[in-house]
Amino acid sequence: MPHHGNEEEHNTSTDHDRAGQKGDSHEPVIRDNRKVDPVTGQARHPEGGSSSHGAGSASGTDSDGDALAQAEEILNGVEVPAEESVAQGSAGTGSANAEAAELRNDLLRLQAEYVNYRKRVERDRAVAGEMAVIGVLNSLLPVLDDVDAARQHGDLADGPFAAIATKLENALKTYGLVRIDETGVEFDPTIHEALIQQPGEDIEVDTVSQVLRSGYKSGERVLRAAQVIVAVPA
Repeated sequence: MPHHGNEEEHNTSTDHDRAGQKGDSHEPVIRDNRKVDPVTGQARHPEGGSSSHGAGSASGTDSDGDALAQAEEILNGVEVPAEESVAQGSAGTGSANAEAAELRNDLLRLQAEYVNYRKRVERDRAVAGEMAVIGVLNSLLPVLDDVDAARQHGDLADGPFAAIATKLENALKTYGLVRIDETGVEFDPTIHEALIQQPGEDIEVDTVSQVLRSGYKSGERVLRAAQVIVAVPA
């Protein structure tokens, strides 16, 4: 009998422990998923996005792109309150009108600032692209000088190297590269560099008689002036 009593006591404690473990594993968990804090009244952020500043920096381009649309949407929704009754008084209506007008001016100012910012970014991007192209063209000018020298010596009259030189010159033309090598034109100090002057016949102004080294320009920008011999009136 004592032995059975101990066994019953042991079985009872084991069942109690199992029941306790079972109760712990099924204990309900309450999560507050409300987006507004009932105590402070402020909006809550979802997990992993508690910092609005971090989210803004990660999607800065999208927010900038939507700023103008948001400003226009808010502007369309702003209405100047009308006087609902004489009891409101002219003072209250004037204050509301002034507040609405101030809000509208702030939104218009925000819209103008964003438009100016977008134009400035596009202008800076265009200038940066132009400067990159000019840098590449300047680095290839010595190669073009070697091509000109080889062509003058008859090395590029025919053959695969002549075709390669022609393809290179045509490819650079697509990027706006223009050669300055005309003779018989009036001397222009902005695109010509006079190395030699000699008297000329039947001319009334300084004229380019010979090009010693070709010059180049890209658009309105002169990359290198042409070195020339100038014929001056006798």
